[in-house]
This record gives sequence, C-alpha cells and structure tokens, in this order.
Amino acid sequence: MSPLAAARHAARSHKQDREQALVQAAFNQIAERGFEGLRTREVAAGVGLNIATLHYYFPTKEALIRGVVAHAMDRFRSTLAPHGSPADQLRNHLRAVRKLLRDEPEVGAVMGELALRSARDPALARIMGEAFKAWHATLRGLLDRAKRDGYLAGDLDNDDVAALIMATLTSMTLPSTASADRTDRAFRQLERWLGLVAPKTHRSVSSN
Repeated sequence: MSPLAAARHAARSHKQDREQALVQAAFNQIAERGFEGLRTREVAAGVGLNIATLHYYFPTKEALIRGVVAHAMDRFRSTLAPHGSPADQLRNHLRAVRKLLRDEPEVGAVMGELALRSARDPALARIMGEAFKAWHATLRGLLDRAKRDGYLAGDLDNDDVAALIMATLTSMTLPSTASADRTDRAFRQLERWLGLVAPKTHRSVSSN
C-alpha cells in the first residue's frame, strides 16, 4: 500500500470510528432518557467533540437518528446465524432475539422509543420503515427456504408469517408488554405455532 493509500485508509478508519462513537453516545442517551432526552450537543461533548464537528459527521439530527436505527437493527441482524437448516436458523433467530433483549435491555428500550416516536414523526417513520422492510425481506427469505425444504406447513403465507414474527418481537420492546414471563411465553408460542419440524422424508419399503 502506497503512503497516499495508507493515509486515505487511516482517514476513513478514523471517520468511521468517530461516527460509531457518536452513534453509540446517541443510542445510550435514548436508552437512558428516551427520545425526548436526546441532545446532540451532549452527544458531541460525550466523545470529546463540539457541535460543529458533530455536524461534519452527521449534518442533521435525522442523519444521526438514522445511524442509531442502523446500529439497533445491526444488533437484531446479529441474531441471524447463517448455518444449520432453515428451521434451525429460524428457531435460533427467535431464541437469540430473546437472549439479546434479556442481556441488552437498552436495545429493546431504544427500539421501543423509536417505534413510539415514529407514530408522530414522519421522518423517523420513513427511517424505521426502511429498516423494517429489510428485516421483513430477510425473514421472508428464511421462511421461503424453510418451507421449500419441508420444515414449515405449505399453506402458510410467508409474508404474513414474517409480519407476525416482526410484530411479536417488536412488541416485546414496548414498556407495556416488556416482561420476562410474557416475553418467554410469546416466544414459546411462536415456535409451537410455526411447528418447526424435521423435513418429510420418503421411506423405502422393503419387500419380503
């Protein structure tokens, strides 16, 4: 790598580190204070920057919120392991989301805050809509593969099933429904309803 290329790489890496630090600071503020408690000046100060420098990385508050949503959704996407059968992947996704919400309650707190705020904030609604559309597509692909391989009932509508899974998991982030017992029951019922079973196989019949 040439000195110029190395310098450009270092600059990009530094910029990404700063952006991630600012997003994490904003994420933490929303988790602790709610969406109304987000103060961009304090976000900047929390990572040793002034507000003008923050605007270099995130020109608008909407851009910073988009970063927070992407960070939260990345935590959800981390629960999708690309190995095992489609049924295993789907089952493990549900269980990993449950573990994520239990071990990192701030993720649920932030998602709940953003979901509530998006009902009266068109800009945030667009950001959340984009993130949820991508999540829906991922789940739909996983369900399609599970059905194709015989792990799910053939009469299920995968678009509807993906929407139901998302609605159930998202509701677990809302203060009115977020309780360990209720969440565990919801996850168990999802698994039972989906009927994640071994694929059908054709037995060979031996003749006597």
